[in-house]
Amino acid sequence: MNNPEISVIIPAKDEERSIQKLYNELSFVLKKLKKPYEIIFIDDGSTDNTFKNIKTIANKDKNTKGIKLRGNFGKAVALSVGFEKALGNIVITMDADLQDDPKEIPNFLDKINEGYDLVSGWKKVRHDPPTKVVPSRVINFLTRALTGVTIHDINCGYKAYKRKVVQNLNIYGELYRFIPIFVAKQNFKITEIPVEHRARKYGKSKYSWDRFIKGALDLMTVVFLTSFKNRPGHFFGSIGLGLFNGGFIIGLYITYLRLTTGSIQNRHPLLYLGILLMIVGVQLVSTGLVSELIIHSRSKNSTEKYIESLL
Repeated sequence: MNNPEISVIIPAKDEERSIQKLYNELSFVLKKLKKPYEIIFIDDGSTDNTFKNIKTIANKDKNTKGIKLRGNFGKAVALSVGFEKALGNIVITMDADLQDDPKEIPNFLDKINEGYDLVSGWKKVRHDPPTKVVPSRVINFLTRALTGVTIHDINCGYKAYKRKVVQNLNIYGELYRFIPIFVAKQNFKITEIPVEHRARKYGKSKYSWDRFIKGALDLMTVVFLTSFKNRPGHFFGSIGLGLFNGGFIIGLYITYLRLTTGSIQNRHPLLYLGILLMIVGVQLVSTGLVSELIIHSRSKNSTEKYIESLL
């Protein structure tokens, strides 16, 4: 097989009935492009015959690879493994449940060819239950409001990347849902295109309401990592100074009462609150300073990731 120009990464868990049909649709579309390609299926701890079906396909098609993880490590690990193994200059990710239509791939490639580094799918019309759609839209709204990245469907797994983008991604846990945010904050060019979203044909959605709670917590992590990763002193210092100033003002008020009336007039709880606020404030400022020292001591890294072109 020639070095592929396009790599398609497909994480799968318990999708034994979808794999063959997805492969048939996908290979049909990719062959029409007349460009070297590879399909990488990643079995993320399936308990059914998902990997057996992948192996059958890979044995017949030299353009298809199968990777079996030791257990269910989650989509972030599956994607990271795929990114590491992919050889293509353009990397496409999609789900294995047949809800992503392979016929959209040429549209992704057209946008990439316009000069974008990441093209994210937008499931403008969704065929999912309300228990999945509503929480997703809430998270999308909050993400746009807190990050300024105006992608409608942050969590859509159907995406196309230039190779240099995936080489600069470091995702873990469930942060893969916020990949466009990490990419945009690195000043790569991102955009989105509407994609056809099909109803699930086999199995059940793996979404649960606890993922909404995790999503909200992950969003807080993303905001911190993208806004204060290289300047934690600003984050901890701002909060610390705010608390310290609040405590200091309370202290001034208590001092004023003591000097003008001779007592603090049963304001002992307020006094304790002021002292507590100042102590916590000092601790947070100190935490910020220590964080800055740690970053400074480790800041001698390669600058290659910042360079777009070199003449």
